Amino acid sequence: MGIKSIKISVLYLAAGLFLGLYMSMAHDYVLAPVHAHVNLLGWTTLTIAGILYYLFPELTDHFLAKSHFWLHNIGLPLMMIGLVFAVSGNSSLLFLTIAGSFAVVAGLLCFVWNVLVNLK
Repeated sequence: MGIKSIKISVLYLAAGLFLGLYMSMAHDYVLAPVHAHVNLLGWTTLTIAGILYYLFPELTDHFLAKSHFWLHNIGLPLMMIGLVFAVSGNSSLLFLTIAGSFAVVAGLLCFVWNVLVNLK
């Protein structure tokens, strides 16, 4: 679980890097909230979680770890797709932002509970 989280986090890093590069080259920063969320929730948060899963393998022995991983990695792309549309002035996919946000929050609450209960 730790290595899997770290490996997927670097994909979010690459996405954030390319998005930042695009915005810089185009001098168009309307997608800055997407860039920030991909980097913070995708790269940073998943990397830290992955390191904790790797250092403390007892955290991976629970459904909470798998729930965190899948809710986070299904929810974040949905949230980002909806956010791209929302910050571009199109609210037709706002439901993706909302559903994705709830999934990420639920996943991270699984992580929080897992750490608080199972980290000895």
